[in-house]
Amino acid sequence: MIAFFEWFFEIQKAVHQKLFSWIPFSFGDVLYVLLGIALTCLIVGCFKRKTRGNALLKLFILFNVIYFIYQIFWGMLYFQTPVIKKLTTRNQPTVEHAKLLAVRYLEKCRKTRELVQEDKNGIFMITDLKAVQKEILKQQHRLPKYISDKRAPEINAFKPSLFGNVMNFTGISGYYNPFTAESQFNSRLPNTLIPFTSAHESSHQLGFAREQEANFIGYLIGIRSGNPELRYSTEYFTLRSLLNFILDKDPEFVKTILKNYSPEMKRDRAYEKSFIMKHQGWLDDFFGFTNNLFLKGNQQDGSVTYSYFIDLLLNYERPEK
Repeated sequence: MIAFFEWFFEIQKAVHQKLFSWIPFSFGDVLYVLLGIALTCLIVGCFKRKTRGNALLKLFILFNVIYFIYQIFWGMLYFQTPVIKKLTTRNQPTVEHAKLLAVRYLEKCRKTRELVQEDKNGIFMITDLKAVQKEILKQQHRLPKYISDKRAPEINAFKPSLFGNVMNFTGISGYYNPFTAESQFNSRLPNTLIPFTSAHESSHQLGFAREQEANFIGYLIGIRSGNPELRYSTEYFTLRSLLNFILDKDPEFVKTILKNYSPEMKRDRAYEKSFIMKHQGWLDDFFGFTNNLFLKGNQQDGSVTYSYFIDLLLNYERPEK
């Protein structure tokens, strides 16, 4: 049954990318706006005596139609064989292994950071986003076959979200629209986040529904890339994820790694922290809570834990490598 939905996903993705990828803005976001207007009108109608019955019926039908389409286009992919079962080894993640990788990725980040450009404030700057996107699509073909045999059509369907200003306050950096096969990213994010976010969303485009599996596929896409901007963003995300995993087990080690960031990396980190602090608030808490419920309702750990990505990473990056 799951094989059927995987096959159907490839068909609808191919059709939707041909229909919507050429549009210069996010057509999926426009659909969401129109849907929001329709829902608002129906909800208002529910409070009026004359239209209550008709509005309730239409609201019920609309919810069910959307839910049905979502499930056949995307929701069933959460039941695919987990990527962890495709790896050749399956060991419990250890802090010592994570520390070894953290040291390795610190050195990678320091070296790659020297290859990229920065703005007048000394902050990492993307010079050619189209080249990054093209590289992501090319690297999709180079994923290990035992992990991914999904089709990579190399159609550029990356779109800056129309809701970027709101997304700044939600903690959401990007999202995949299963109704149009577009990958939206927040173009207002610090540049360190945008390339890896795009690689993550492209993993959803391939058909990896689980969030932490999309992180892992995004990691595989970016980590051996010849594009230094994509590679730095991926290495930076990987190092940060490892440090988050180690933090509550050995905070002193994490402090040592942070002290050994290069001056350029420290500037990037300081800018990220200031961006996050500037946009924290109740909206961030609300979306974190609702996203946590959504993930748990779709065969995943909550948004609070990223241990599955670390599990995948440490089983892929064996100590002897």
